[in-house]
Amino acid sequence: MSIRVGSKAPDFKIEGIYGGKFDEFNLSDYKGKWVVLFFYPLDFTFVCPTEIREFSSRVNEFEKLNAQVLGVSVDSKYSHKAWIEGDLGDISYPLLSDLTKKVSDGYGVLLEDLGRALRGTFIIDPEGVVRWMVVSDLDTGRSVSETLRSLAALQTGELCGVEWQPGEKTLTEIGILAR
Repeated sequence: MSIRVGSKAPDFKIEGIYGGKFDEFNLSDYKGKWVVLFFYPLDFTFVCPTEIREFSSRVNEFEKLNAQVLGVSVDSKYSHKAWIEGDLGDISYPLLSDLTKKVSDGYGVLLEDLGRALRGTFIIDPEGVVRWMVVSDLDTGRSVSETLRSLAALQTGELCGVEWQPGEKTLTEIGILAR
């Protein structure tokens, strides 16, 4: 069964690193919070650090929306640690190690022939349901701004039109459409 918007997010229990320490992370630990789960291809690459650093620099914006950011790749927790202590620098959310590739496969982003994940971003609601997902090729970085905008729109519970921005009225509020 492939994952889709409206389906229950596959739970997982995997190791990762946060604050310089190794730990185990379960999706179910975040029940009651929004989760922004993003997959990236590999540590020590060129596009990935631009995304990882941007999510990190904006983590406070996600926290204000009651959301936890989690980054995942098929690299080991030791690779994550070496990268953080080297070129990547400190990250303000956990980087998780999907060494078995089961989580990437469960979310439908695993490229089996290459042994790594596509760039996949999933917004999971406090009940554990996938509410938004974008999966793209390896060569193009994602937009953290669009992820934040979409998270805020989902949290309104209203209909939000094209290019809607937080603070603007929703379509429902201005009476164009009612549910």
